[in-house]
Amino acid sequence: MMHYANLFWMFGHPEVYIVILPAFGIYSEVVSTFSSKELYGYKSLVIATMAIAVLSFTVWLHHFFTMGQSASINAAFGIATMAIGVPTGVKIYNWIWTMFRGEVRFATPMIYALAFMMTFVLGGLTGITLAFPPLDYVVHNTLFLVAHFHNMLIPGTLYGLLAAYTFWFPKVFGYRLDERWGRISCLCWIAGFYLAFMPLYILGASGMARRTQAVMETAYRPWLYIAEVGALILLCAFVALLIQLWVSIRDRHANDVFVGDPWDGRSLEWSISAPPPEYNFARLPHVDQPHWFYDAKRKGTPYAPPATYCDIMMPKNSVVAPIIGMASGAAAFALVWYIWWLAILGMAVIIGAIVARSFVRDTHRTIPASQVAKADMTWREAMAKAQPVPREIETSPANQGLAMVRS
Repeated sequence: MMHYANLFWMFGHPEVYIVILPAFGIYSEVVSTFSSKELYGYKSLVIATMAIAVLSFTVWLHHFFTMGQSASINAAFGIATMAIGVPTGVKIYNWIWTMFRGEVRFATPMIYALAFMMTFVLGGLTGITLAFPPLDYVVHNTLFLVAHFHNMLIPGTLYGLLAAYTFWFPKVFGYRLDERWGRISCLCWIAGFYLAFMPLYILGASGMARRTQAVMETAYRPWLYIAEVGALILLCAFVALLIQLWVSIRDRHANDVFVGDPWDGRSLEWSISAPPPEYNFARLPHVDQPHWFYDAKRKGTPYAPPATYCDIMMPKNSVVAPIIGMASGAAAFALVWYIWWLAILGMAVIIGAIVARSFVRDTHRTIPASQVAKADMTWREAMAKAQPVPREIETSPANQGLAMVRS
């Protein structure tokens, strides 16, 4: 049993960090964009990300401090668990110093990022608490652990995904999400989270175990009622997200961002139309620094047209990948439930699709330069007719180049 627990958590704990590390990248992009500054300490942030990835493989045993290991083993893994908080703290300071003396704009993605930083620090402190084996003995398998886990995962991953959803939605679909309903949903997520999960710390410290029928204990009920109110507010947050999407689709023409840069963005995806053409760039940009597009705005040349247009080769669409995906899902389901005929059929379809695809030689198509030039000029004409950017954005030093281009 111990061997199984070790093998499971040797996979399971790094997986938790694999879930959250992409969200850290999202927050870095959001904080930098809405602070109108380059990300502070970029190299240290990258090194911290690598350190988290490495250390995540050294802390799995803290999941079973109470299962009978020696004190020295528990101490070693407790120290490793505390150590992983150091590179995470480095990231928090990177984001704080990025905002320092920046022109911070409190758009919905930025509010998610700020809520994440405050809430994640609180969750990290409780994680350091759980890294002490003696304290872990006291609260092990209680709601304190449930509260800590959600304190890390919800602001860490969920807020990051919601920030990314709001931030990149106009790039994908060509129009903004409604800001008013976005803020309502964001505030409901934040308030609902604190009401739903913070009481669980108190319940866990009071001895309430998870997976128990002790919910009827009189001493636990007040805090459980508060958590229930928080859960209802979280439901309102989800409903507000749906309303936001409906309102945004309804008013999409009023929120059009065909020009492609609604946030005064920094990275290359904001230098083309929204939604982008299938080939992305009419001519591949020559990038010689991390914030090439932002620097081009400062110089007043963010949308310099290419000297010439060339044919672009693109891969042809293929149905092979969806077929393999559906067959894999069917085979995996069948293996779980011992449906051998379905498992064999799924594997046969996968192998057959791969073999059939290997005989296909005509896999590319060419988009002529004339078509690329026509699409690019249509976008540039629309950009020339676009409304000026808001005053509070236009006056930022980084966006003066964009203002000059549009004028």
